[in-house]
Amino acid sequence: MEQIIPLISEVGFPIIVTLYLLYRIESKLDMVVQSIQNLPGRMKV
Repeated sequence: MEQIIPLISEVGFPIIVTLYLLYRIESKLDMVVQSIQNLPGRMKV
């Protein structure tokens, strides 16, 4: 148990930051995909 606490404190923070950044990037990637899908329709006009 004494070895697990330092491991969680060392690895836990980077994991939380990574998950948060992936969540934020996912929403922006969805907007990029939507823009790319709408591009052919805009080019016809």
